[in-house]
Amino acid sequence: MGRTLIVTNDFPPRAGGIQAFVHGLASRRPADSVVVYAPKWRGSDSFDRRQPYEVVRHPGTLMLPTPGVARRAAELAKGCDTVVFGAAAPLGMLAPGLRSAGVGRVVMLTHGHEASWARLPVARDMLRRIGQGADVVTYLGDYTRRRLASVIPESKLVRLAPGVDTSAFHPGAGGAGVRKSLGLEDRPVVVCVSRLVPRKGQDMLIRSWPRVLREVPDAVLLLVGGGPSRNALERAAAGHVARGSVVFTGSVPWATLPAHYDAGDVFAMPCRTRLAGLDIEGLGIVYLEASASGLPVVAGSSGGAPDAVRHGETGLVVDGTSEAEIAGALTGLLSDPARARAMGERGRAWIEGEWGWDRVAARFSGILTATATGTEPAAEWR
Repeated sequence: MGRTLIVTNDFPPRAGGIQAFVHGLASRRPADSVVVYAPKWRGSDSFDRRQPYEVVRHPGTLMLPTPGVARRAAELAKGCDTVVFGAAAPLGMLAPGLRSAGVGRVVMLTHGHEASWARLPVARDMLRRIGQGADVVTYLGDYTRRRLASVIPESKLVRLAPGVDTSAFHPGAGGAGVRKSLGLEDRPVVVCVSRLVPRKGQDMLIRSWPRVLREVPDAVLLLVGGGPSRNALERAAAGHVARGSVVFTGSVPWATLPAHYDAGDVFAMPCRTRLAGLDIEGLGIVYLEASASGLPVVAGSSGGAPDAVRHGETGLVVDGTSEAEIAGALTGLLSDPARARAMGERGRAWIEGEWGWDRVAARFSGILTATATGTEPAAEWR
C-alpha cells in the first residue's frame, strides 16, 4: 500500500468543519500509510500524541506556499506516492514541486472558498493554475461543482463530501445533561452550533427571535460556539429579546458537541451569502450532524447549504436575510412537535444511508486506489 502525505492548513485541534473532514479522512486510513503536515495550534502536541499516524507541525498557525513550506513538504513527500491537499487554495500551488520530489499523484480537496475564488478574475486565474497541478479535484456538492467547472476541467472533478460519525451524533447523546446544566430542562430549544461569524446567521436568529417568542413564549435560542462576533451578538440579544431567552455557551470541547446538538428540539443556522458572493457556505457539515442527531434543520440558502438538507423532508431552507422566513420556519416546527420529530427521523435515516463515514472513507480509498493503479475514479462518483 502506498503512502500518502496530507498537506493542510485545516486540522485539529483547531475547530471547524473542514478540520473535522480532513481529520476524518486521515483517521480512516491505515496508520502507517499517512503523514500529515499542518500548522501548530494550542493543544496540538497532546492531540498529535493521540493520533496513530505521524503529524508534523509547521511552527506557525498558517502555511502559505512559501519556499520554506515547499522544502519541508518535499522532504516529507519522500517515500510518498500521493499528496492530498486539505484545501486546494492556496497550498495546491506546491504541487509541481512535490511532483519533482517524486510524488506520482495529486489530489486536492475543495470547499466554499475555492468556489468563491472561481468568481474573482485574479483568484480565478490562480485557481486555474492550481487545478492544472492536480490529477483529482474534489467538490462537495452540485453548487461547488458548477462553480469549479468554470475553471477546472470536469474530467478532474470527483465528489467527496464530509462524513458524519453516526455513533457519536445520535438522539440521546447527552442533551438532557446540557439542558440541566443550563437550566433549560422543559423549554423548547432552538440550537445553533457554529462559529460566531456574520455568514452563519446568528445575528438573524437574534433579530427573528422576538417573532418566535410571540408564538412560543418559553422558547430558548441556544448559541454554541465562539468567534469574533460574540460581543456584538450578546449586545444585540440584550437589546432585542427577553432576558434569558438567548443563551451563549462559548466554545465547547469537541467531545461535547453531540450532547449540545442533542439539547435542541430544532437546529437552525440561517447562513447567507456575503461580500458580493465571495463569502458563501460550501456545504455546512453542522446540518448533517444535526440531522444525525435526529433534529429538523433550518438552513440558509447560501451556496451549497441546500445540498445538506432535503427541503420539506429533513428540514427547511430559508432566505437567510429574511427575519419573517426564519421566524416562520422556527415557529412552525416548535409549534408542531410531531412534524419536527418526523423530519428529524427522516434526517437521521438519510445520514445513515448516504453520509456515514464508512461510505465516505470507501470513496476516498477508491480515489487513492485509482492513484496507485493509474485508473480514474468510477464515473458515478463525478
